[in-house]
Amino acid sequence: MADNKEKLFTQFPPVSYETWRAKVDADLKGVPFDKKLVWRTNEGFNVQPMYQRGDIADLKTTDTLPGEFPYVRGTRADNNWLTRQEILPSDAAEANKVALDVLGKGVNSLGFNLAETTSEAIAAALEGIDLEKVEVNFKSCPRKALALAEVLVAYLKKVGAEKTFRGSIDYNPFKRAFRHGTDVDAAVVVADAKALLSAVKDVPGLRCLGVDSVMFNNSGAYIFQELGYALAWGAEWLTLLTEAGVPADEVAARVKFNMGISSNYFMELAKFRAARMMWAQIVEQYKPESKDACKMMAHAITSRFNQTIYDAHVNLLRSQTEAMSAALAGVDSITVTPFDVPYKTPDEFSERIARNQQLLLKEESHLDKVVDPAGGSYYVETLTVSLAQEAWKLFIEVEDKGGFVACVNSGDIQKAVNESSVKRHQDMARRKEILLGTNQFPNFNEMAAGKIENMASACGKEASSCGCAKEGDSAKVLRTERQASDFEALRLATEHAENRPKAFMLTIGNLAMRLARAQFSSNFFGCAGYEILDNIGFNTVEEGVAAAMEKGADIVILCSSDDEYAQYAPEAFKLLDGRAEFVVAGAPACTEDLKALGIENFIHVRSNVLETLQQFNQRLLKK
Repeated sequence: MADNKEKLFTQFPPVSYETWRAKVDADLKGVPFDKKLVWRTNEGFNVQPMYQRGDIADLKTTDTLPGEFPYVRGTRADNNWLTRQEILPSDAAEANKVALDVLGKGVNSLGFNLAETTSEAIAAALEGIDLEKVEVNFKSCPRKALALAEVLVAYLKKVGAEKTFRGSIDYNPFKRAFRHGTDVDAAVVVADAKALLSAVKDVPGLRCLGVDSVMFNNSGAYIFQELGYALAWGAEWLTLLTEAGVPADEVAARVKFNMGISSNYFMELAKFRAARMMWAQIVEQYKPESKDACKMMAHAITSRFNQTIYDAHVNLLRSQTEAMSAALAGVDSITVTPFDVPYKTPDEFSERIARNQQLLLKEESHLDKVVDPAGGSYYVETLTVSLAQEAWKLFIEVEDKGGFVACVNSGDIQKAVNESSVKRHQDMARRKEILLGTNQFPNFNEMAAGKIENMASACGKEASSCGCAKEGDSAKVLRTERQASDFEALRLATEHAENRPKAFMLTIGNLAMRLARAQFSSNFFGCAGYEILDNIGFNTVEEGVAAAMEKGADIVILCSSDDEYAQYAPEAFKLLDGRAEFVVAGAPACTEDLKALGIENFIHVRSNVLETLQQFNQRLLKK
């Protein structure tokens, strides 16, 4: 049989980068290439519009296979991650019922947060669970972790599961510092951690030294910050405990990274690849006896920082891409945060959807059948190395300042993360960062106040799970306000006011410009929950003003072209005569002339949407 195989595109000549670049420069017509097409990331490096084979020619990250040191391509030869669900009831018996139910629905990893950790409570929570097939994880107040470990190990020995058990106790002595601003006593941490390691020594699959960098993610940290601080946190465990006489292999085998996932799809994928690579090299410096000690155990949790109350089902789109990033990156387990967490305790429906998001990735997309599919990608490989370099700079900075404990006690880490949070809230206010349905393309008529059950969460606050903490320095507390919280406060204020302001689009003149600016203005004022009154156009300004007054408009937005504003704006402003707020949609060349006439309000792409709407709320809302 003749071989009819052909190489694709042989009829097209190869195109060099220089040829492509020359064509792009010609099309840009003098606009600088770097300004127009090169993306300056928040992570501190540039991303090019195109990558090619030469960009990864010298990268060492492409020389290994999955399961090979330094594990950039994964720590195992498969990608069958564990699907985890957090079990919400704190009562052991009730938690057990929920756990047994979800284990029959595709879940194979459980997260418990029990109020009681007695032997009876542990036995009740784990009754009927096949500990050889199911990973079991426990959240714990740091002061109760040792007691929990002792009870859990005793139970595992009783049922003969100590050698096959997989799971964790999240001992995080830094949680109080981040939530309450208290200092961390390194000597106490070492003593408690050594006691904890001694208690779990007979259960090799029980990890108990937590690195909860998800706290940074949920506080608005940039990706390189979460990665750099996570590595510094993990290295601190190694430093403190090896100096106290614990072998490096034993310490590394007990560390578990609980990391967040933001919606920056490729960057998050690269983050987990870089994390494994860098952690392996860090552990190697402590001279472990086995290379296996260099393998990172990473659990990924979809972010709360970008979740929203309004248009909450868009949270499903965010968490789906986030889970996909983590799955493709080869993490060990994933928790998808239910979409309704910002305003209530998740119900059976939202938990089911969260589970199914992972099952879709496995059963329909078959992402668990391919190991490191991003390996060799010019773009992802370059991102992995670039992100690693920026995170490494931060890691070294922490080490130079005395290590993770020292930087937590000084507040340096909290300050850096909080500054990023402030910056991201500011970018949200100016639409440099977009949350669909919140600061762009809102559902004008959605009302959300009635569905809010958890006001603390709705205000952007993440509650502390530890009730034994004392309050410390508030300046050293991590912010937990979600990115959407400021805009949500606007809309909730509108809902709670006696009147709902009406924003009237006075569309006139150039058809294309008036339609574009009416859409822009509708989205702008819709972010505050105002009633939007759009129109197809008026023949005269007088006709438009009369229609606005007939509708009872509180704000009249003139939507036309820049050239026509010099005529229409003064006329509309005079006819309104203060009966409603007057706004010009755009930043025309005649702006200063219009301001001289008393016109003060202009909205455009450079406007601070949040501040502008807050000012309108102060003037228009009646409590």
